[in-house]
Amino acid sequence: MSDAQTNTLQYRFDGPEDAPVLILGPSLGTTWHMWDRQVPELVKQWRVFRFDLPGHGGAPAHPAGSVTELAERLLATLDGLGVQRFGYAGCALGGAVGAELALRRPERLASLTLIAASPRFGTADEFRQRGVIVRSNGLDPIARTSPERWFTGGFAAAQPAITEWAVQMVRTTDPGCYIAACEALAAFDIRSDLGRIGVPTLVLVGSDDQVTGPAEARTLVAGIPDARLAVVPGASHLVPVEQPAAVTDLLVRHFSTAWQQPTYDSSTGQMAVVVPQASPVLAVPQQMSPVAEIAPAPQPEALMGRSDPYDAGLKVRREVLGDAHVDRALAQADEFSGDFQEFITRYAWGEIWDRPGLDRRSRSCVTLTALVAGGHLDELAFHTRAALRNGLTPVEIKEVLLQAAVYCGVPAANSAFKVAQQVIREETTPEE
Repeated sequence: MSDAQTNTLQYRFDGPEDAPVLILGPSLGTTWHMWDRQVPELVKQWRVFRFDLPGHGGAPAHPAGSVTELAERLLATLDGLGVQRFGYAGCALGGAVGAELALRRPERLASLTLIAASPRFGTADEFRQRGVIVRSNGLDPIARTSPERWFTGGFAAAQPAITEWAVQMVRTTDPGCYIAACEALAAFDIRSDLGRIGVPTLVLVGSDDQVTGPAEARTLVAGIPDARLAVVPGASHLVPVEQPAAVTDLLVRHFSTAWQQPTYDSSTGQMAVVVPQASPVLAVPQQMSPVAEIAPAPQPEALMGRSDPYDAGLKVRREVLGDAHVDRALAQADEFSGDFQEFITRYAWGEIWDRPGLDRRSRSCVTLTALVAGGHLDELAFHTRAALRNGLTPVEIKEVLLQAAVYCGVPAANSAFKVAQQVIREETTPEE
């Protein structure tokens, strides 16, 4: 086991010490044990390295709020062990970590497998909403519904022991680390970067995966220059658990044949892996859905000798209020109201909400109080949702409103409690 340090990950090795290293990355809510049935075959050729996400499987609960941070912790762990080059296979969030490694440190990666992965996992709103559910209700609601997301109905019914094991895996995860991982997935988006992944890549997906299914897999294959697609029949999201033999066979074949060897530069005496310098134009494979082009973000103009805060404001506004709310507001803007939408994005969100002096929890407290004082109940509703996303619990929101009752008046607080109660009920009630 690794030391319980904030910049490294809990890990284990299996297999001969002199074999090339193959890393297996877990999905959100799972532990390294999700790979147990692949290890006996893989260790015949590789030294298998498995790791746990922070707060998963008894690992130290040091939350990591981005996929980049998870990749950096993995690299720090490998550096401490003297592992410089490796193959990598990851499932879902573990796949996102593998893609991040391929983009940021391609010279370390010999070959890559992305399982149940996507260049963008759902929407940011979905994962931030999941964080609200966990913060308000703990992990039990997520744990109870995990088998529905991870396995086909037939497998879950036929394998009750594995189904219960999956539930307990989630239930014993640290809630704060789970929420941080949801934030990492909410912010993950490499759709415009796929052409820069230069290592041989196998994209593997279960045919019945309703979370990140064949459509997302085809997007990866169409965007990554050297990628192949494998669809495993009769499997859902946690395909290494549901169809272990098929996944093991595919991993063995891919890493046996696509292990990219570094080239030797005689002028420097160093080894290097050649990575594409520009994203190639790729033909979409037959029988695959076309991939929409991602338009580059507009370049801001300079304002008064400094950068325009509009883009930063739009990012913060989306993170706090959610994509759906912001998309509606911008879509409804016309010639009359468009300037106002631009104004609040640039100044309220880019200038004020993005200032470092207060964290977002504190800014939500201030905002809720001000809206109660002004009687702005419509805005109070979506800022109550924002407060939950920013980390306030329902109990803390209640305390803010009680404080506001003293200084803003009981009638104003009475109306505010009705609005906030309804929003909290909607946002924190788990789906059945």
